[in-house]
Amino acid sequence: MTGRDDGRRHTDVTAPGHTDSTWARELLDHLRPTGRDVARIVDWLGVTVDAAVSLRDGNGTPLAGAPTPLDEGLVTALATGRLASASWEGDGRHLRMIRVELPPPAAAGVLAVARTAPFDRRTADIVAHTAAALELLLRAQHTAATGHRLARATSDLRLAILQLLMVEDTSAARRVAAGLWPGLLDTDTACVYVVESSPADRDRLAEACIEATREQSLVVRCPAVDAHVIVVTPRDTAGADLRALCHRRHDTFLGGSARQSLAHTAAAYGQAVSALAVARFRPDKTAVYAERTHPERLMDPAALGAWTSRLLRPLDALAHHTRAELLATTRLGLEFTAVSAAKVLGVSRNTVRARMERVENLLGADFSDLAARAAVHLALNTEACPTEACPAGDRRSPAATPARLVDLLTGPALRTWAHDLLARLDADGRDLRGTLRAWIAAGGNAERAAQLLGVHAQTVREHVRGAEPVLERRLLAAGSDLYEVVLAHLVTGALGPPGLHADPRPGPRPDPPPRPDGHQA
Repeated sequence: MTGRDDGRRHTDVTAPGHTDSTWARELLDHLRPTGRDVARIVDWLGVTVDAAVSLRDGNGTPLAGAPTPLDEGLVTALATGRLASASWEGDGRHLRMIRVELPPPAAAGVLAVARTAPFDRRTADIVAHTAAALELLLRAQHTAATGHRLARATSDLRLAILQLLMVEDTSAARRVAAGLWPGLLDTDTACVYVVESSPADRDRLAEACIEATREQSLVVRCPAVDAHVIVVTPRDTAGADLRALCHRRHDTFLGGSARQSLAHTAAAYGQAVSALAVARFRPDKTAVYAERTHPERLMDPAALGAWTSRLLRPLDALAHHTRAELLATTRLGLEFTAVSAAKVLGVSRNTVRARMERVENLLGADFSDLAARAAVHLALNTEACPTEACPAGDRRSPAATPARLVDLLTGPALRTWAHDLLARLDADGRDLRGTLRAWIAAGGNAERAAQLLGVHAQTVREHVRGAEPVLERRLLAAGSDLYEVVLAHLVTGALGPPGLHADPRPGPRPDPPPRPDGHQA
């Protein structure tokens, strides 16, 4: 990059400490990844050749440096390609202008260098090489920016496909995916995985998930949780691939759903998040939803299907897309906060709340009551996840003897499950069971539970947080884990059933069991 030595001394352009090779090394340093900046290169050129330097596009818009008065005729000739360079001198000023190719759609630019001393060979070489370096840098920046825009567009498209799946619009999701990922969603069922790492590492984690699943899965950066990557995949081997990825990476956890219909992606997502909570307590850092016994599997399938059908019947009069939209939104709204559900669905949080309020009114459920939320969550999951004993089609036909929620909670297997689950809390010296019961009865509000128990609200929070590893379930964050614990309290009679339209004659709410100190909880 150094110019030829013409045998003359060049003390006019060699500042103290700048040898003939120094300027070339400095220019190369500006092209390294950590120093690529057009304005800095222009400023460096001005200092190196003791000149006023500016870079502008063909329309006269300054790009770097201080604006310099130029002959617009010469600028036009340079921008249009009729001239590659031009020189001018007069009034004690020497001006050199060089055409610089700019990335499209901009017209070619002009690098202008004005100094009081004449341009000799060395100075001209520095200016020419700097112009070439600016062209390379601008081209590289344009390529990188184009790559970033393409990556962002691809990421946005993946998110749009996921949001369509979340509201059960599988046809539209397939049409959108077909252009870039042919065959990706040519399937009736899929599994959903949620991979968790640190927010700072999520971009690398998403790329690793794409590579691990051989670009045959829908990999989405979760819009609600900065540390999560969502993977929707029809491949049976994807789970093993993602497990291997988690084993290779530090502090990376994996939760997976059972295989679900594409129309039930929202339910599968909730299952994956629930499994992720369990994975945090496991040495292999992975868990799948089907690995745990869930209360709905211990209920009479026909009775559960009939009760679900009756509870959700008020929604059947709605248009199919409206019904699917309300159910998908409510399912996510019960699993997460309204803000998180809104981010996942790509709507406003007010829209989420309005849809959930409409479902509340139709079902006669009060979503401020955790028991009511748990009951509706049970019905939504039952409809979304059909079993062999109670296929989805059977849920639309009423049972000969309509079951109430209290009738579903009386089976011996379910009672054993509930008592065994809550009995884990008794090993702790604190009254975790009493605190948890009061907290659930207070709608998950620590302050109200503290008033009922006569303790500090922070004590309630610590007890609930302490119950999480014992039960292997997340409690402070709403979702499937919490609703399972709520159902366990309903089964054991520690809490009374909620009032719902589907249960016109709910059983009386039993008094809570006395605390060891003799006070009521």
